[in-house]
Amino acid sequence: MAKPPKEATIPTDPALNPASGSGASATEGAETQSKKGAKKAEAKAKKEAEKARKAAEREAQQAASGSGPSEDLAKENYGDITPTTTISAERVNLRKIGEEYLGKTVKVRAWIQNARMQGAKMAFVELREEGNWTIQGVVSASAEGKPVSKQMVKWIGGLKLESFVAVEATVQKPLEPVKSTKVSGYELHLVKCYLVASAPEVLGLGLGAASRAVGSLAEEEEKGETASAATAVEGLSINEGTPVASLATHLNNPAMHKRAPVSQAIADIRIAVEDYFCEYLRAHRFKKFHPPSLIGAASEGGANVFKLPYFEKEAFLAQSPQFYKQFEIAGGRKRVYCVGPVFRAENSNTPRHMTEFIGLDLEMEIEEHYHEVMHMLEGVLLHIFKGLSENYREEIELIRTIYPSEEFLLPKDGHEVRLTFAEGQALLRAEGPPEFKDVKDNEDMSTPQEKALGALVRKKFGTDFYVLDKFPVDARPFYAMPDPANPEVTNAYDFMMRGQEILSGGQRLHLPHELEAMIRRKGLDPNQPGIKEYVDVFRSVGVPPHGGGGIGLDRVVAWYLNLPSVHLVCDYPRTPKRLSP
Repeated sequence: MAKPPKEATIPTDPALNPASGSGASATEGAETQSKKGAKKAEAKAKKEAEKARKAAEREAQQAASGSGPSEDLAKENYGDITPTTTISAERVNLRKIGEEYLGKTVKVRAWIQNARMQGAKMAFVELREEGNWTIQGVVSASAEGKPVSKQMVKWIGGLKLESFVAVEATVQKPLEPVKSTKVSGYELHLVKCYLVASAPEVLGLGLGAASRAVGSLAEEEEKGETASAATAVEGLSINEGTPVASLATHLNNPAMHKRAPVSQAIADIRIAVEDYFCEYLRAHRFKKFHPPSLIGAASEGGANVFKLPYFEKEAFLAQSPQFYKQFEIAGGRKRVYCVGPVFRAENSNTPRHMTEFIGLDLEMEIEEHYHEVMHMLEGVLLHIFKGLSENYREEIELIRTIYPSEEFLLPKDGHEVRLTFAEGQALLRAEGPPEFKDVKDNEDMSTPQEKALGALVRKKFGTDFYVLDKFPVDARPFYAMPDPANPEVTNAYDFMMRGQEILSGGQRLHLPHELEAMIRRKGLDPNQPGIKEYVDVFRSVGVPPHGGGGIGLDRVVAWYLNLPSVHLVCDYPRTPKRLSP
């Protein structure tokens, strides 16, 4: 206990203390005041001493429990990454973590998918590396305050979702499998965690909403929809409580849209379709080439082309590589293919159309019959479907959890379904919906007709993939070869998936006089710019019979997976209403 202060000296000079009297009475008053001051000071000192004692006891308790505001001994093991930060442990991908890594220290770079505190000394984080490869991370404060302190636990538990981190951790087995993560049989016990890139406080699209089916196919955000509406839910489970975002919100937030495992699975399948297409054709002696996207005239005679200034001239974006495929055949190639962008300036605002898409095109010499080409195209598509079914089953099943669909049915080998256009129309008249009882054989099919026929073919033949052959002349471009036995139809075909067209092709006119006659029949001038240069190629050399087809990559993927829109397949869709990002 602190000593009481000395008694105060009271001045007795009347000049200094005019309120006091002289002699004995003045001295008596001074003594009384001195005693009162001493008692008051003593009481204050006792109060301060007791306060100090209690504070000392609290500090002792905090020090004993390791929970006090003591020095952070783990401060070097967490925080913002710097150029000098090093993690010497072996770098591993989550997909590789197995029994051989149990008990080992590893380095992982991942996004914070979820984080939650468990009291003041422990936090759990879900780390996501790519797709849906996730693992549980555990961080627990050490008794001695290192390598993990309470401050470190609190910092990790407060990291913003979708921030990118680098961690050092020991691979351990959880008490029981972690159902919320793909790597369920192992967990990471973190000893270091560095923030590589922080996410914002509020995401324009949360992973939960990005991982659900789109709520609307509208190209523009609907009235009342806000960016935060898609993120105002804690946690990332895909459940009824997670908000649904429109297609517009998805596309306006490309980074989070693409982080969703379902989006990455669709993208992987899209590239696989392109790869299988090229693989099959290379194995069948096809040679690849690159057609131009810039052309000097609206070559196919249509008005729906994109114009742009080109130095002192005017240029157009190519509607298709059709002419250039034929130039390759004229140039002595037997079989060619190309993969590249196709541009259509059509104001078609539907889930089936885009103003730019990737075309998978082939062209080949015909030796005996144009069905050689048709069978080649059947072969390449069946190869694609087989490859997807065998090698991308995991991705397909993941997509079906978000966009449910029935298995894509294929014909048995040797039982491919090939209908003429007239047979398809007859089937619609006989067994289709009442509104199609009067469809005609010389008119092109509408989208509702195609879908109704697809349902009939699935029911009748047990396949979602089939061919419609012998399209009417009026439904085909000027370079389509008429059937020698019936000039009102062509040696041309469409390939269908789930009742929707994914490929158009056929035999081409290769003799210049026949080509000129058909151009005139279509109401075009064979000497107009763009068309003249095309016809001149056939005048310049002898060109063998040939045919081919053009496949819409995004449609193949969308209809195979039965997605509601091709815009969900394209990496960055372009439509009449969308020119960004």
